[in-house]
Amino acid sequence: MLELGVKTLLSYLLGSLIGSLIVGRLRGGVDIRKLGSGNPGGTNALRTQGPIFAIWVILIDAGKGWLAAAVVPGLALFGPDPAIDRLWLAVACATAVVVGHVYPVWYGFRGGKGAATLVGVLLGLKPVALLPVLAVWLLVVMISGFVGLATMVATAAFPVYVVATGIDPSRALLVFGCVMLLFVCYTHRSNIERMRAGTENRAQRLWLLRKRSS
Repeated sequence: MLELGVKTLLSYLLGSLIGSLIVGRLRGGVDIRKLGSGNPGGTNALRTQGPIFAIWVILIDAGKGWLAAAVVPGLALFGPDPAIDRLWLAVACATAVVVGHVYPVWYGFRGGKGAATLVGVLLGLKPVALLPVLAVWLLVVMISGFVGLATMVATAAFPVYVVATGIDPSRALLVFGCVMLLFVCYTHRSNIERMRAGTENRAQRLWLLRKRSS
């Protein structure tokens, strides 16, 4: 249990390193939590600081997700605990890094919504699943224009993919996918409210139905 606790905690602390706040500090103290939507994620970074800033933010946030899921579980900090399944350990680290991104201890527990970090996690856990997940995300954005909706639907696509393809062993990945779906929907609750109220921003350049509805 010591291995599980230490590596889960390490993953959480890694998740608490927020890409936008790191890049913002390097760029003279920019804090995008005070700009735009106030969310320190890639979408707000793109809208308020431009594509280069946003790319670095996404690379950092996705990178820490990959590290937590693919590297941290295998660190030789001490002898591996034979009572802990390796995939369940990776899933625990993956969950912790996403939670750390949303509730970062270094930044007053005020972080992002976890989308880019989750992409990195999937790359570390099951890279082949990333292709259908990203395809679903892009399709929903192109049809609806809602980035938040696309993120939630794409997150739902992962457990569906696990069941449809019969990945073995699937239980740990399925549980992880369902937990992440609930968590991502919770972190996007403000987006859900704005969509219901008709005030949610659309990604106009990707919205294929824009001209038809205007």
